[in-house]
Order: sequence, then structure tokens, then C-alpha cells
Amino acid sequence: MVPKPIIVTSQPTSSTSPPLPLLNATTVRTEEKPQTQSQSIRSTPPPAPAPTIKTTRVEAKRKSEPWVPALMLNAFDDIINNFIDPPLKPSVDPRRVLTQNFAPVHELPPTPCEVVQGSLPPCLDGAYIRNGPNPQFLPRGPYHLFDGDGMLHALRISQGKPTLCSRYVKTYKYKVENDAGFPLFPNVFSGFNSLAASAARGSLTAARVLAGQYNPANGIGLANTSLAFFANRLFALGESDLPYAVNITANGDVETVGRYDFEGKLAFSMTAHPKIDPDTGECFAFRYGPVPPFLTYFRFDPNGRKHPDVPIFSVLSPSFLHDFAITKNYAIFCDIQLGMNPIDMLLYGGSPLGSVPSKVPRIGILPRDAKDESMIKWLEVPGFNIMHAINAWDEDDGRTVVLVAPNILSLEHAMERMELVHAVVEKVRINLETGIVTRQPLSARNLDFAVINPAYVGKKNRFVYAAVGDPMPKISGVVKLDVSSKGEDSVVGCRMYGDGCYGGEPFFVAREEAVEEDDGYLVSYVHDERSGESKFVVMDAKSPELEVVAAVRLPRRVPYGFHGLFVKESELRKVSLSLS
Repeated sequence: MVPKPIIVTSQPTSSTSPPLPLLNATTVRTEEKPQTQSQSIRSTPPPAPAPTIKTTRVEAKRKSEPWVPALMLNAFDDIINNFIDPPLKPSVDPRRVLTQNFAPVHELPPTPCEVVQGSLPPCLDGAYIRNGPNPQFLPRGPYHLFDGDGMLHALRISQGKPTLCSRYVKTYKYKVENDAGFPLFPNVFSGFNSLAASAARGSLTAARVLAGQYNPANGIGLANTSLAFFANRLFALGESDLPYAVNITANGDVETVGRYDFEGKLAFSMTAHPKIDPDTGECFAFRYGPVPPFLTYFRFDPNGRKHPDVPIFSVLSPSFLHDFAITKNYAIFCDIQLGMNPIDMLLYGGSPLGSVPSKVPRIGILPRDAKDESMIKWLEVPGFNIMHAINAWDEDDGRTVVLVAPNILSLEHAMERMELVHAVVEKVRINLETGIVTRQPLSARNLDFAVINPAYVGKKNRFVYAAVGDPMPKISGVVKLDVSSKGEDSVVGCRMYGDGCYGGEPFFVAREEAVEEDDGYLVSYVHDERSGESKFVVMDAKSPELEVVAAVRLPRRVPYGFHGLFVKESELRKVSLSLS
């Protein structure tokens, strides 16, 4: 049966979108047409042109008068962005990157929303929070999609009544730049794409630090990637810094509590993808970097007390280790072909982060309670490159480890041509006694940003819910995979959002008193690019068509972003109590 598409209809607007100004540092403000009257999700789309999303410039209100060093350094910044390293590549041109629903928005205070289809199930009492990049200032020069300041879009639901709030994570970077009224920190993913650019921006950064404009020891992260709840705390995460503790208030507002170092035990950065054991409450994490040890593993007990670091010196070069997996016995790392590539940067003006074709990908399996790396086992797995892990578990009394993850088939495009990236979800079986690795593709579709029922993290599970790239980073739908399937295609459910409609990573929320693994709902923000309207959509995870059972019309659009999390009402109360 062909699944019914989700179509959002409203008053059409113009299809053109003005270019974004590049050189004047300004705050970002968006103007959008008012939403029309509530309309249901329909199965057939009416013809309508794309909406206009206008971006106007509003001079920032400065808290202090500009001083001579700041004016000089800003002038040097303009010279770099106009003459030394202008945004010539499409992947770092803000006029291309920040268009349509990638364009930034201002903060939104708690605003009531209207349920326009069905009713919100009782198990959704709590908050769905989605993280993503949203630059505070229009970029002066090159800008990559990953470079934006973190903004949390939180839909607080209380007794079926939704309230939307969008707030920046008040990182040290955000606060310093907000106080200054202009950008100070260099864009990591787009600011060092040649020797000349690296030298110029490195000099500028050193000059700003020496001038006292900011102190990098206080953190340089964006907290724009994901969220995690553990040890009765809610964190906004980005892998270049410590976690930032946040709180969702009773009225739906989003508060940044502050940078969190776990009683001084976490001194450096932490992955944006920690893994929480649903049975023990333990949290497992790592960090990676450009100097040895290139990988460091660590864990937290259920109360948030950090165990000592476990440096992994058997990782011999800096690798882009964005995610990992755990089982009941092991932590699993993938040392992929994406890493620091200074030769490409120096000779060809490319990104310092790029593919390394001569490297053979490896999977490393470490006992998850290890105190050192002596027990780690590395296995070469040619052609296996992952950005995200979905799940892993032990079989055969611990003699076999199974890993499920999207394998990126075109890794060379991962940073600069994301629309060319194709990822195939694979089921990988690793025999720890023989070292034999077998791989089974679960679907030929372009799938990533996949999730499972969180109660099955580290345990054998059957169902995976993955986002459909069309192409990435846009997500045109979600599919349900049966991991236990032996066929060529494991897709057992599908929901496409409809022409011009794109969503994000789905998140699974179990039904109250659920028994079966897939007894619950998938939630996501979905945006209609023709009408400019965004909705919060609730899908029945058991239905073959992932049937839409409820939809909430949002008071303004929610830009596309990265990873989300649903936090139950009882967990929100625990967060509040931990802060009192």
C-alpha cells in the first residue's frame, strides 16, 4: 500500500528569496507572512509556489562603545573575508547555505500552539526539544551549516496543550558576542580552508585573545548538535566543548543553567552522542581531538560521577569520531576515513577535515568498564565509514557483537557536497573469537538520522526509524526497518511528508504501559516550504503507513536542524528539583 503523504496547505507567497548581506555584522531577524487559518493535513497537494523568507538587518544594541583595538581587528576581519578568503565555494557561501528554511530565526518566548489534527497522546506530556545551528549574527565571510550557534526549539506539552519556545543556548561564545554586538570567534568548519586563511584567521584569533575580547579557556563551543538527559540533568551538547545544562520551565521557557564540568572532573570536550544505559542509568561518552591521545573514553555513574579517562593511544591519527555505540559489555568505536587532512588544506585550499583514501576503516571493541586500553580489539572493515551509530548488542554469550549503523558510501562529499552523500544502513556481525566480520545491507535507500526505542539502547532490538535523505541535509520522510529481516530490503513502514515538505530526525516515544518494542509514536517537526508553515507531527510507529495521529500548527517556522530528544514530565520535574 502506498503511504499517504503529509501535506500542509496555506496561503502561497512569492518564490524568491533575497541574498543575505555578508560584510556588516548584524543580528538576524526574519519576517514571515502570517499563518492562515488552521487547515488539516491533506493527502493531495495543491499547486503553490515556494514562500519568501526575508532576512532583514537590524543593528545590534551594543552594551559598550566600540574601542580602537576592536575597530582595527574588525577591519582586519573584513579584509580576510573580502580579499584573503571570500566565501567562493557553495558549501560555505552564506547566501546559499542560509536560504529557505535553513535561514535563521530570532528567539521565540513561550507561545501557545493549536492542535489542528487529532489529539496529543498522554505519553507526550513533557517536552520535545530539537537542537540545531542558528547563527546569532549574519556571517561576515565563509559559513558552513555546522557553524551556527545552538538554538533549542522546545514544544512543551501539558495535558494535551502545546507551547513552543525557541531560545539560544547561552554559551560563553554566545554571551561574549552578544555583549560585543558582533562576531568574535572564527568559524571552525569554514574558516580554515587554505593556508592563507588559516594563517590570517589564526593571527586574528590570537590578537582578539591578547586584546581581551574573549578567553578560549571558558569554552569555544556552540552546543548546537544534540541533547541528553542523565543524572537528573538535561544537557545541550556540541562535541567541541563541555555540555551546557539547560532547563525547561513549567510555562515552557528554555533556560541555560551553564557550562557543566561534573565537579571539575571533565576538563575538555565531550561527544554530542553519549549513550545512556536504560537499565543502569550509566552514561558512556568520549572525546576526540587533533593531538594524542586522539581518542579518550570515559563514563559516568547514574548520579553523574565521572570515572577516570581511558586514553586510546591505538588510534594513531586524528579521526572524525562523531558517534559510537555500546552493548551490555562493550563500547564500540569506528575509526573512519574522515580525519584531519592538512595536505589537502595546504596544497588545494580544501577543508582541514577531509577524507583519507589510503586509510582502512577499523572497528574497535573495548570492554565498557575498562580502566585502560589493553583489552581493546581492532578489526579492519574496508569501506565501512559511519557518522552515526544506531544501536549495538551482544549475542552468543558475548562472543558476537552486532552493530547497526548507516554506512556512508561517498565519504569524500561529507563536508562540502552533502547533497551527494548516500548512506546505507548495515547490520554488522563481529565474531570476537575469530575476528570475522560479516555485513548485511538493510535497505538501498539513502537513510541516516536513525533512532530506536530508547529502552533498547545496548540491547537486541528489532525496529529502526530512519530519516530519508532527499537529498541530505533535507529529509523527505521516515521509514521503519525490521532489523531481523533476512530479505534485500527491510523496510516495513514508510511515511513521506509530501511535495515541498521536509522534516528532521524522528524520535520514538513509547506509549504508556507499552509492551511491544514498536508500541509508541514517532515525533518530528515538519516544514512546508511552499506555505512557510511548520508543524509538529505525531505518527503511529506500529502502523505500516506510520499514520499521522496528531499535528500541531506552530506559531512560526522551525528551521531545519540536527538531533532532538523527548523528555517526560516526570524527568522535567527531576531537572527542576536538581536546580533548586
